[in-house]
Amino acid sequence: MPAALAGGLLAGGLVNAILGVLQYYGLTASLVPWTTSPGLGQAYGNLRQRNQFATLISMAFVAALWLYANQTSVRTRRALIAAALGLLIGAAASTSRTGLLQLLSIVGVASLIARRERRKTDFGAADCHFRLPSPVVLLLMIPLYFVAAWALPEFVGGAHVEGMLERLQTGAPDDHSRLVLWHNVLTLIAQHPWAGWGWGELSFAHFTTAYEGARFTEILDNAHNLPLHLAVELGIPAAVLICGGFIWMVMAARPWRERDPTRLMAWGMLGAIVLHSLLEYPLWYGPFQLVFGLCLGILWPAAVADRPLPQGARHGWLGVHVSPSLAAVALLVGLGYVSWDYIRISQIYLPRDQRLAAYEDDTLAKLKGSWLFSRQVDFAELTLTTVTPANAARMHELAERTLHFSPEPRVVIKLIESAELLGRDDEARVQAERFRIAFPAEFAQWLDNKQGDASAP
Repeated sequence: MPAALAGGLLAGGLVNAILGVLQYYGLTASLVPWTTSPGLGQAYGNLRQRNQFATLISMAFVAALWLYANQTSVRTRRALIAAALGLLIGAAASTSRTGLLQLLSIVGVASLIARRERRKTDFGAADCHFRLPSPVVLLLMIPLYFVAAWALPEFVGGAHVEGMLERLQTGAPDDHSRLVLWHNVLTLIAQHPWAGWGWGELSFAHFTTAYEGARFTEILDNAHNLPLHLAVELGIPAAVLICGGFIWMVMAARPWRERDPTRLMAWGMLGAIVLHSLLEYPLWYGPFQLVFGLCLGILWPAAVADRPLPQGARHGWLGVHVSPSLAAVALLVGLGYVSWDYIRISQIYLPRDQRLAAYEDDTLAKLKGSWLFSRQVDFAELTLTTVTPANAARMHELAERTLHFSPEPRVVIKLIESAELLGRDDEARVQAERFRIAFPAEFAQWLDNKQGDASAP
């Protein structure tokens, strides 16, 4: 499994690094739909955004180091060095400051390990096969990164693009900065410190709260910091318990004393994900969950008992007998149900000519009863239905519920309109004021449209 994990991540990282560089120079239009074609100077491969792209590159870099250390072929090692340079260029194209922090951490730790393994007092003869590049070669990756970050914008061809060096100098706009975001989240934590606002309620809490001072201007559905997110949604005690438990397990494992190459690779990949989790939310996405789980599986201490086991069974966590076949069947059944329900519910979000034949007509009526995606069905019903006096009560109840799922302008508008039709003018005014504070541009446009409709003959 370690070889498959490392090889898969390196292959995925290299493919996305190539796509990222092509995206940076605006050369991927012909590759759609196999990849995306963002604006000039933007690169994120086939991931959602540049920080996720950078984390994949960082994990691929760790994988390349593990593969290098376990190779004796000079040709293969040279190919891996070339691959690492390609990943370095991809990381520079991402213009991700998170990626830069990850790169500095990986290179720094790898340099210490490379120095340590060359000291015979620390590594015995049995460990001599595990050889990283020399610390000097590893440390050269840092100036090479900045050379790539400087050179990439120089070859765009006259157009101005935001390079990594410019991002480091200017930072994010004030109303989009993490400092403003975290200050808003701390305000929300102070309002409900013990039990939190509830899981998944951060976006609703942010919309309904008027802050003293700067306000993060976008829909805030994650605190962009895992401990803060746990605290705002589950409360401070739960956040301390969860984070403290994880820290206790890490301290008990003593990664700084680790010598096994595979476990070092797992620690490196976990470190990239955890560092990203302090600035965003990679663990909300399947690929990072998968790598996180695999790394925990590599690092988890196996409890091997002396008693014999039934045929086909293996020792699992806490000595529980686990049948691989039964576990595989259970996972496949669960995955099959989730996949079927996702395909079914997604039909309402597709154009009619792209839907499955059974869902081309009366699509919304056929989507009732979803256990996993009920909120997505509610959102579709709300946004596709016009508010009228006849359905105002139903739409008001639906809008109130959907506001906790996605408090965006079109949901707020339906809530205001249904409240007005039901004669709840005070509630409509309160929601309109929240709308004005949270989305001033959209509020002004809605107000103009409403005044225009009122003046129409």
